Amino acid sequence: MRVKYLGTAAAEGWPGLFCACQSCKEARKRGGKNIRTRSSALINDGLMVDFPPDTYYHIINFGLDLSQLKHLVITHSHQDHFYTDDLELRRSVFAHLEEGNIMNIYGNRAVVSIMNEILQTIPALNEYLSIHYVPPFETFEAGDIKVTPLLALHARSEDCYIYIFEDGDGKRMLYGNDTGIFPEETWEYIKGLYFNLVSLDCTVGPGKDGNNHMGLPDNIEVKKRLFELGCADEATKFVITHFSHNGGLLHDELVELAKPYGFEVAYDGFEVVV
Repeated sequence: MRVKYLGTAAAEGWPGLFCACQSCKEARKRGGKNIRTRSSALINDGLMVDFPPDTYYHIINFGLDLSQLKHLVITHSHQDHFYTDDLELRRSVFAHLEEGNIMNIYGNRAVVSIMNEILQTIPALNEYLSIHYVPPFETFEAGDIKVTPLLALHARSEDCYIYIFEDGDGKRMLYGNDTGIFPEETWEYIKGLYFNLVSLDCTVGPGKDGNNHMGLPDNIEVKKRLFELGCADEATKFVITHFSHNGGLLHDELVELAKPYGFEVAYDGFEVVV
C-alpha cells in the first residue's frame, strides 16, 4: 500500500488564510514543509480520501490526473474535507470526459444529503458522479481497496467517519483524521485487527484535546491502546497529520517532539509505503 499525503493542515491551512500569528509568519518565512494545505490523501493512486478546497493546487503541485479517479471517500461534510463547488465542475463544459466515466463518492448521511441536493439541482452531474451512503462498521469495496467506515469523535451533528483501508496484498491502514479519542464502538470493532499503518489527527500539536481532535499526548494514548488490543506492534508505522497553526510548532519542531514516541510527521507530498 502506498499513501501520498496531498495536504496536511486543518481547516484554515498553514499559514492561515488571514492569520497574522507568529506561527503563520514563521511558516511563510521558512516555507517548504511548513506550508500546509487542507488535508487529503491518495491511496494506491486509485482512491482519494477527502476533497478539500486545495484539490486544484494538489493536482498541479503533484501532477495528478483526476479525470481517471473513480473512488472518493469522504470523512465528513465540513467544507475543508468536502468542497462541493469544485465537484460541480465534473461535467460538460468544464470537463470533457468519456461516456460512462463515473466517479463514485462514499460518505455519511450528511454527505449524501448535500450531494443529492446538488445532483437534483444540476441533473447533468448524474452522468459523471454517483453518491453512496456507507453505514458505519460495514465494509465495502472501492476498486481493489476494501473500506470500512468507523465512527469518529468529532462534530456531533453527523456521524463523522475515520476509515480502515485494506489493499489486495492484505496491507491495512487506519486513517484517523478529524477525531478525538475514538468512541468505544470503534475500539470494540478494531480489537484484534492488525494495522501496518496508522495515521492520526494531531491538530493541536503538543497540546491535548481528545474530544474533537487530538494532539501528541492523545496520539500517544491511542498508540498505547492499539498495542494493548493487538492492533499494532513495533513494525507498525505511525504517522501524524492534520495540523493547525494554533498548535504553535512548525515541522522541524514537531519532528523533534514526536520522534521519541515513534511518530513520523507528515507534510504535503509525504509518502509512506507498507
